[in-house]
Amino acid sequence: MSSWEDPEDYRARLDRTVTPGSLLLASTELLEPTFRRTVIYIIEHNESGSLGVVLNRPSETAVHNVLPQWSGLSARPKALFIGGPVKRDSAMCLGILKPGALLRGVDGIRAIEGRTVMVDLDAEPEHIAPIVEGVRVFVGYAGWTTGQLDSELARDDWMVMPSLPADVLSPARADLWGRVLRRQSAPLSMLATHPIELDRN
Repeated sequence: MSSWEDPEDYRARLDRTVTPGSLLLASTELLEPTFRRTVIYIIEHNESGSLGVVLNRPSETAVHNVLPQWSGLSARPKALFIGGPVKRDSAMCLGILKPGALLRGVDGIRAIEGRTVMVDLDAEPEHIAPIVEGVRVFVGYAGWTTGQLDSELARDDWMVMPSLPADVLSPARADLWGRVLRRQSAPLSMLATHPIELDRN
């Protein structure tokens, strides 16, 4: 590990409180197709509600076809990801800063947590390229009104996990849901073996 790399890139916090940067993993009982086995990255969480994007739902649409200027910075696969069911006609972008990179003096980037940032899609990609490892573009988002997420958490619809920078740019073919669970302590790590299709077990 180089001196610039953040230890949290390898070992996530053990905080189970929902904050910007938290992951919500769909519980094994949440079978609704939109959110089944999803991993949601929380961007905002306050008294007005919560907002996040689904990290593991790639679309068939290439970034180049919609936002060609961002294709070069997009992590593979260079596809738009389905961030959630709300406002599918809008897009937002997350990026991961390079270790040691500073935001000072760079327009179009807002810190979320750790090395994860929100990127303004109206910004100039060439100004942002020197400080980011990659970006991911999401269409739509997942949103909760005041108290709604708390109710779903009380119902055990979601498991709250800490995130790592690599989660945001996870390859489409990776089982991100299982990977996040496997790095937790038992008994949570055991859920990673939960079958995708119960009737095939």
